[in-house]
Amino acid sequence: MTPRPPVRFPRAPVQLECETCGASLRIEADQRTAVCPYCASPSVVERPPSNDRPDPHFVLGFTTTRESAQGAVKAWLGKRSFFVQSSVKKGTIDAIRGVYTPAYLYSAMAQTRYAAQIGEDYQETETYTTTDEKGNSVTRTRTVTRTEHRHLEGQHATYVMDVLVVASRAVPNAELEAVEPFDLRPMRRYTPAVLSGWIAEEPTMTQDECYALARREALEKIGRDLAGFMPGDSHHGLTHETRLDRETLELLYVPLWVLAIRHDPRKPPIRVLINGQTGAIHGKAPLSWVKIALAVLLVLLLIAAPFVVAATRDRGQPERRGAARPSVSAAAPVRPAGSRPAPTGGAR
Repeated sequence: MTPRPPVRFPRAPVQLECETCGASLRIEADQRTAVCPYCASPSVVERPPSNDRPDPHFVLGFTTTRESAQGAVKAWLGKRSFFVQSSVKKGTIDAIRGVYTPAYLYSAMAQTRYAAQIGEDYQETETYTTTDEKGNSVTRTRTVTRTEHRHLEGQHATYVMDVLVVASRAVPNAELEAVEPFDLRPMRRYTPAVLSGWIAEEPTMTQDECYALARREALEKIGRDLAGFMPGDSHHGLTHETRLDRETLELLYVPLWVLAIRHDPRKPPIRVLINGQTGAIHGKAPLSWVKIALAVLLVLLLIAAPFVVAATRDRGQPERRGAARPSVSAAAPVRPAGSRPAPTGGAR
């Protein structure tokens, strides 16, 4: 029997009292920060930790300014190809926002058993027969490289650390990977003051989901490391099986500049992400199929144009026909009946 997925009940909003003016603010369940509309004072919501929403451990601060992020988006929009929808390039960059996005840092001990075929190159001299420029058969030698394969298997132990996976359903993990890496050296312990004045989202993915993402990334990383760990000059048929122990998952807030461009009211907006540390940018602009069709039609017209011109030119010229020449023959003169032929010599 297939187990049913766990039922997630929506979390109720939180009432927050502004510490500056005393206004009562309604904070949605997935928000961690708010700005009072009456006095513009920032506030941070401190909720009790739960299994899927633990207390944050670390924070990475913004080092890229809003102006720099806007410039990066403007350059990104300017470099989009001709086939991108025109409405995307007209998107405003003033709506860009800095968001502290929840993510998890994953670490684990990995014990891996592996097996592969290792190739060792060696050189030897061989003799061969060929034909020289004069057509004579000659014997020559050359050095060739050959490979000897042998089976190798063993164990490899390593500590996988700093695997970063997203904890927000609003940002797919592939999009976060597209703007990585983040520099973890300036990472500091979480305090509410770091998030004050910024938009910050609560984790909306469960820890089990994030564990699954992190384990997949960890196994992929181990596979890449094993490929570089193999001895010899080449290898093939690498297989490995890994056991992960001592797993840890720590909640981290990473800085992202986010821009949502709504280019079509009937379609979801295009999201552009900018790494708040490095300025790395990622986004996917939709293509205009009308422009693509027009470009294909133009290419077909350019290809067919020489043939059309040649056919038109040939059709406009008059058809040439060869004129029949009259045949000339040296016919003998007709003599009257009874006449003699004229003498050919002088009279004697």
